[in-house]
Amino acid sequence: MEYKYYLFDLDGTLTDPGIGITNSVMHALEKFGIHVSDRSELYPFIGPPLTDSFRKYFDFTEEQALQAVEYYREYFRADGIFENKVYKGIPEMLGELKAGNAVIALSTSKPYEFSVQILEHFGLYQYFDYIGAATMDGRISRKADVIRHLIDELGDIDMESVLMVGDRDQDIDGAKANSLHCAGVLWGYGSKDELMNAGADYLLAAPSDLINIQKEAK
Repeated sequence: MEYKYYLFDLDGTLTDPGIGITNSVMHALEKFGIHVSDRSELYPFIGPPLTDSFRKYFDFTEEQALQAVEYYREYFRADGIFENKVYKGIPEMLGELKAGNAVIALSTSKPYEFSVQILEHFGLYQYFDYIGAATMDGRISRKADVIRHLIDELGDIDMESVLMVGDRDQDIDGAKANSLHCAGVLWGYGSKDELMNAGADYLLAAPSDLINIQKEAK
């Protein structure tokens, strides 16, 4: 299968946001008197909508979860957003896709404002033709909805030519909900079992593997 459109998750796929996100979650939890010393316990927050994670992992009510997100953003806006780093090989992979005339889009559950700041700060914005992201008010947050709005923006395209790339099961689930092929990356925060069980069409051990898929299709 030769792909023309590539939809990329951000956290855990293009960049490693582990420090910034967990510091932001810790900041929010401290406001509720909850102290977490082992940040690895908070890695499940990387990827899914924050309100879902606060409810799931700390049994917050909807109101508490919304307040926790506000506390999270206090730290994230000031510091956490840049406690992040680009995974090795990502700029080269994106550059090669662009050189091959691929259309590249972001597809993330992170709000648009933060997503653009991160891409610009780390020199990745230049590779993207479209930005699909969550809304700050939470109206659009789940990956399936982000992808659906992005597909609408792309217009009348061949869905068989679109590949979603992400590191968590919600990336795979979101792709399948929109009848897209999907690739799971093994350098992020989702395990091989998680991605396989979700039904990923491909598993990528390194960014260059994505280029190999395209070469093999030609």
